[in-house]
Amino acid sequence: MDELKDFKEYLKTHVPDVKRRAFLKWMGGGLYVFFNPGVAFNALGGDGEQRQSVPDDFNAFLRIHEDGTVTCFVGKIDMGQGAITSFPQMVADELDVEYEKVKMVLGDTDLCPWDMGTFGSMSVRILGPSVRAAAAEARGVLLQLAAEKLGVEPEELLVVRGVIFNKNNKKEKVTYPELTKGQKIARYMDKKPEVKDYSELRVMGTPKLHQDAVDKVTGKALYSGDIRKPYMVYARIVRPPSHAAKLVSADTSDAEKIEGVEIVKDGDLVAVLHKNPEIADKARELIKAEFEIEKEKDVNNANVFEYLLANAPEGNSNIDEGDLQEGRRQSTSVFENEYHDGYVAHSPMEPHTAMAYMDGDKMIVRAGTQTPFPAKSNIARVLGVEEEKVRVQPPFLGGGFGGKSSHRQAIEAARLAKITGKPVMVDWNRKEEFFYDEFRPAAIVKVNSGIDDNGKITFWDYHVYFAGDRGAETMYNVPHQKRTVYGRGWRAPGIHPFPTGAWRGPGNSTNTFGREVQVDIMAAKAGIDPVEFRLKNLTDRRAIDVLEEVAKMADWKPTKSPGGRGFGVSVGFDAGTYVAHIAQIDVNKETGEIKVNKVWCAQEMGFCVNPQGATIQMEGCINMGLGYALKETVEFEGGKVKTSNFDSYEIPRFSWIPEIQTKILDRHEPPQGGGEPAIVCMGAVIANAVYDATGARLYEMAMTPERVLQALKKV
Repeated sequence: MDELKDFKEYLKTHVPDVKRRAFLKWMGGGLYVFFNPGVAFNALGGDGEQRQSVPDDFNAFLRIHEDGTVTCFVGKIDMGQGAITSFPQMVADELDVEYEKVKMVLGDTDLCPWDMGTFGSMSVRILGPSVRAAAAEARGVLLQLAAEKLGVEPEELLVVRGVIFNKNNKKEKVTYPELTKGQKIARYMDKKPEVKDYSELRVMGTPKLHQDAVDKVTGKALYSGDIRKPYMVYARIVRPPSHAAKLVSADTSDAEKIEGVEIVKDGDLVAVLHKNPEIADKARELIKAEFEIEKEKDVNNANVFEYLLANAPEGNSNIDEGDLQEGRRQSTSVFENEYHDGYVAHSPMEPHTAMAYMDGDKMIVRAGTQTPFPAKSNIARVLGVEEEKVRVQPPFLGGGFGGKSSHRQAIEAARLAKITGKPVMVDWNRKEEFFYDEFRPAAIVKVNSGIDDNGKITFWDYHVYFAGDRGAETMYNVPHQKRTVYGRGWRAPGIHPFPTGAWRGPGNSTNTFGREVQVDIMAAKAGIDPVEFRLKNLTDRRAIDVLEEVAKMADWKPTKSPGGRGFGVSVGFDAGTYVAHIAQIDVNKETGEIKVNKVWCAQEMGFCVNPQGATIQMEGCINMGLGYALKETVEFEGGKVKTSNFDSYEIPRFSWIPEIQTKILDRHEPPQGGGEPAIVCMGAVIANAVYDATGARLYEMAMTPERVLQALKKV
């Protein structure tokens, strides 16, 4: 499971040892139901030893209030993906209450059960079953209490929207609030109830507007930068010019002359604090900082791929089936290609921001982070205090995409708040956001493959450098295949000139680009329609289903490529979900500009909890995918990040947005991830469409106008 590998990698780099401790806290009146259907996650070392596990009480924590509302506490956060809506749908169905009465508390480390973080499209597919099990058990406990109160057996009771009736006498009833009023009851069920069958669901599977939609549109929703406290100051921190730079000294004398400025020097942390952020900015500019450069790497945009290949570690072959040499002998055409993918930034709308303050002897941190519990542990470690002395409360996040898994800004704010005793806001500007971003790593894919006279793939020799193997499965039915991975996934400490990290389906966009362009090349050589060629080499039913469906959606007319139509095809998978894309594009042969006119996308994600939310995610993935496919390029020289704002880093604009048609296949199977799958095909589907339109092949992303013009010269 690629996501588990990513999780193990994440734990090694972000999460210190987490002690088992009781996290349950009593609050006012109401009924609390604790359940334990089993530990939901385990992170295992290479030797199989358990190094990190979620506490046994993790699986969920529900509170039923006297007014009939229900609060569901989960350690996940919401950064726009819709967890704030899908979890209430699950609770409402299993508990038999009105959907509108279920409210969420997300990521509060004092109130929610421990969670490793929000990434990998794991909220619904991994935590969801536990939340459903919690609500089912809560319902079972309430039925037991109602049976005792009404003097009947639980089997004689019926629940309708939070009211429990005696089936034989509907006048005998009791409500959830009547059972819980003024009580603190903790009760386990000896025999855990089953969750409901798909046929019994009335809320899950129906489209729901995100619960936070109105607040976000009207500006009522609070993000980290909106939090205010009396006497709060803004921090401006001295930053290095390169990731290879180390602070030697800082002359703050001129900055200290500004009225109201406070200077903090704590080891490598030098900061200006002021109640006015603009004055803090001016004061920082007056600081004369001296840095020394240590081991700057001789790498830049021009030589990055040669550099990576030269520094690649020994490969690890994790798939080796059949006999590659025999596959070559069976081939009438052999293809050997190399694909490049550059560094890409997360570029969220909201930069990393945190506000920290002391509440008595406890540090409170309001931070935009995907990992509140690891943030709590790391803050406690840096401050030298017990974890109970730190509380992280994440408000809404203005985008994350994996980039807010780290929480440097929260640690900075906490350090400064502890030193000064004041509430401190650390809000990175866009230059800091780019500098400290853990970019999606530059990576290389090399593929050797062959086909026979019938258009069947005979062998597949796949090598991926620094992207990991998420999405690198061949997918197609190939008798002789081998996959070799070089580098530790999307992290390669000591190789890249700056930190790299998870970026929306880590590595999958790179791997899908290499695989699907290679398949398209083989289809063109065989003279077979690209949809027909894929179907001819597929036996995976789920992949076949999405490909056939998207072809119907696009009213696909089989033809050999290049056909001058500008149509491309790509199939992919991520987080347990299968997707297929068709795109129609135009290429301006004078400027090299690519215009994506329409994208069709079919997705099979098991049972879809919230079709509206999933559709929004698909559309968002398609639009965001335009960026990495067409324009996004991080400019750098060694550890110096030259890209500092959106004047030079071009993300998708409204004028780029194509017509989008999506379909989610109806399935009664366990829900799978929906946050990332639809983004992984965008590079490949556009590259294949460019070939169909012009006959020019593109082997590197981003497919900038300059690279398009270079490819056109070769046609």
